[in-house]
Amino acid sequence: MAYKIAVVPGDGIGQEITQEAVRVLCAVDAKFALGLTYETRDAGGTAYDKYGTPLPEDTLAVCRESDGVLFGAVGGTKWDSAEPALRPERAILGLRKGLGLYANLRPVKVADALIEHSPLKPELVRGVDLVIVRELIGGIYFGEKCESEQVDGTEHAWDMENYSVPEVERIARLAFETARLRRGKVTSVDKANVLATSRLWRRTVTALAPEYADVALDHLYVDNCAMQLAVHPTQFDVIVTGNLFGDILSDEAAVIGGSIGLMPSASIGTGTSLFEPIHGSAPDIAGQGIANPLGTILSAAMLLRYALREEAAADAVEAAVDAALAEGRRTADIYIEGSGCTKVGTTEMTDAVLAHL
Repeated sequence: MAYKIAVVPGDGIGQEITQEAVRVLCAVDAKFALGLTYETRDAGGTAYDKYGTPLPEDTLAVCRESDGVLFGAVGGTKWDSAEPALRPERAILGLRKGLGLYANLRPVKVADALIEHSPLKPELVRGVDLVIVRELIGGIYFGEKCESEQVDGTEHAWDMENYSVPEVERIARLAFETARLRRGKVTSVDKANVLATSRLWRRTVTALAPEYADVALDHLYVDNCAMQLAVHPTQFDVIVTGNLFGDILSDEAAVIGGSIGLMPSASIGTGTSLFEPIHGSAPDIAGQGIANPLGTILSAAMLLRYALREEAAADAVEAAVDAALAEGRRTADIYIEGSGCTKVGTTEMTDAVLAHL
């Protein structure tokens, strides 16, 4: 079997962390004889500087032709003055549309070795194991928008939130199916007490639930869900929500585990799937060799599992990450002075993972 992987580093620390993840993929390829090949392409601000667009057609074409996409991160203050349509972040939005990526899966599972790194009390965080299923190509991020208009002599700007029943049904079905493979509970998150789109969301999810009688369903307003993630996170199994709410809640949930740098994600759709850490490009630490590569390495493990169906290889990568953490290796974002752990850089953390493959 041979697989083609598109590697899109992006900006900032994206260059460093994707390089480390590819090192791990090469090692697991050698162990399991997967036949991986790689094509690297630009996106984000890096592509804008070279080609005048954050998502060159060639990048999108290579991604479409690949078996999976390993993505780094895009953005940075360097491009803050770019036109909205040319900002680096348009690259990931364009890839979601171009690849038909309608759902983002963000697992949050706290390793025993990192319980002490969570900002929550150990008794609250021990046993956390949840997945956030976020709708990716609808909602306010892709709705109509106006950057500036004059109304009665005053400047206004607006963004439109829009969801259809088929869009909600599609993401809800994925959430129910995911819950069937886990502990059988879905929590649908909306703001139905205020937003018309959320009322449609809740009606649609509720109407679908009888098809999944073996899965328990409850509903939470987004503000209550944000609170519950902080005070009782173990209650959650699968959380399903829209684009904006999912973006915010997944970052909050990531902190439960001690660092956003640890969290992987999978963007699933009708074509090639894309895998990326949920953190940003962190231009303030780019090039210093201190970025945490584990979120990207674990994203590579998700690529092995969900895109290539190489379960044993994915398990091996995840076990190697757990082993590296268990022996006390820590990048700066998860290092605590006096903890007895060893502070390491980006490459050294990857070396620790490779030692267990």
